[in-house]
Amino acid sequence: MKFTSTNTYIAADDLAVAVNAAVTLERPLLVKGEPGTGKTELARQVAASLGMEMIEWNIKSTTRAQQGLYEYDAVSRLRDSQLGDERVHDVAHYIKQGKLWQAFTSDKKVVLLIDEIDKADIEFPNDLLQELDRMAFHVYETGATVEALHRPVVIITSNNEKELPDAFLRRCFFHYISFPEPETLRKIIEVHHPSIKSALLETALTQFFEIRDTPGLKKKPSTSEVLDWLKLLLAEDLTPDDLRRDGVNALPRLHGALLKNEQDVHLFERLAFMARSQR
Repeated sequence: MKFTSTNTYIAADDLAVAVNAAVTLERPLLVKGEPGTGKTELARQVAASLGMEMIEWNIKSTTRAQQGLYEYDAVSRLRDSQLGDERVHDVAHYIKQGKLWQAFTSDKKVVLLIDEIDKADIEFPNDLLQELDRMAFHVYETGATVEALHRPVVIITSNNEKELPDAFLRRCFFHYISFPEPETLRKIIEVHHPSIKSALLETALTQFFEIRDTPGLKKKPSTSEVLDWLKLLLAEDLTPDDLRRDGVNALPRLHGALLKNEQDVHLFERLAFMARSQR
């Protein structure tokens, strides 16, 4: 089976090629891109398209690579030994399986999402090199080796907050999700808002791209944010005339869906002040 766009997810041709290449090579697919470009959703759609279950490992700043394999609860074992619990003689009772363990031992091939790997410590990717390469790891407490019954489709996302080690990158197939072209963005919007009128869509998209192209903008609004904005426009039953800006009112309607920090709001307020001064 090959991954293509789905009924709820429009994938650019180069993204579909990247997914299928990673599946063929049996290498992790490392996906980077602006926040809100659909990196996490990609994994869900790949799983749905290929008819697989998905196991999701959300990475935080405190996440350790070992947690993806397993965790040994020594404290609980000590407590049970003090209480005379018979389970204490079997260390396996105190081993908690991690997401990689679950993916490796699944009866069927699954999609394993390692989401936002760049949030973790810089050594985190290196600590997973051998396990992702060999698709196996050793459990020291029991002496067992866990090997993948079916090599999972591994999708790793990054917001590019920090550089990833070269040794890790060498083992991945890489793809950067660029912000969609206007025509692709229209297709994405049609999937999520099929009833939107063409006049409102054209006016909204013209304004949206003007906002994204404004010099000095700290955070450009993303795909997910334009979808939220359009949802609000439809909920408020606004017309194309309601969206028009004359320079004096530089802030877009319902701008909280698009502008996500005070610096960018102040930027548009300054643009409005300059426009008033020149009148």
